[in-house]
Amino acid sequence: MKRMITGIALVAVVLTHSCSKKDISFINSPDKDGTAYNKPVGASSRDFLTSSPFTSLAVEIQYVSGYAPDAAALNQLQQFLTTRLNKPGGITINTKAIADPGEATLSLSRIREIEQQNRTLFNKGNQLSIYILYSNSDFTDAGTLGIAYRNSSAALMGKKIHDNSGGFGQVSRTKLEATVLEHEIGHLLGLVDLGTPMQSAHKDATHGNHCSNQQCLMYYASETTDVFGFLSQNNAPSLDAGCLSDLKANGGK
Repeated sequence: MKRMITGIALVAVVLTHSCSKKDISFINSPDKDGTAYNKPVGASSRDFLTSSPFTSLAVEIQYVSGYAPDAAALNQLQQFLTTRLNKPGGITINTKAIADPGEATLSLSRIREIEQQNRTLFNKGNQLSIYILYSNSDFTDAGTLGIAYRNSSAALMGKKIHDNSGGFGQVSRTKLEATVLEHEIGHLLGLVDLGTPMQSAHKDATHGNHCSNQQCLMYYASETTDVFGFLSQNNAPSLDAGCLSDLKANGGK
């Protein structure tokens, strides 16, 4: 499925230390310079936010059968990207099913391997790319719903999200999934103090690259299953003034 916006990443664990400097390769595009996709989270923040040198963005979401993205959550992701990024050439979101890895738990290294085996969209000309995996497995840290692990790569724990949303007494799937997606994208955009410089002191010193505002999308609790209780009592969180100021100063809207 492809969605297009003309005129124009949550619940996350940020893994800035995990990317080595060595090249990587992709099965579907072995000639690609892997170093462009093997940088720390936030390293491409300005490329995402500005219109130069990349005027458009392609988001590739791959999912294991049975865990396809929620359509309303994708609509909200499009709105989020449109509102924050300067991409006059447009933004596309592409979805595709991939083979089940057949593993109950995925490590970070295994998630990387799945991307390298399946990713098909890459930077091309003036188009930038993001890769997001929806898995049917838990992460090695069972309380994790999503991770940002490279400069243009993130993963959502689809089964964990499905098991804890959409049922009686549970938060809606759209609300939970959209929160996860936008939080992950927020980290790829360099929040908080992760490639996008802070314009004011709002980093949570105790919890790393997260916002100190408990109502902000980038607050650390959004990276754990603790978010279930918050979302059941409140509207989905949005970026606060501090995070918005950071994005604007780095070339975003």
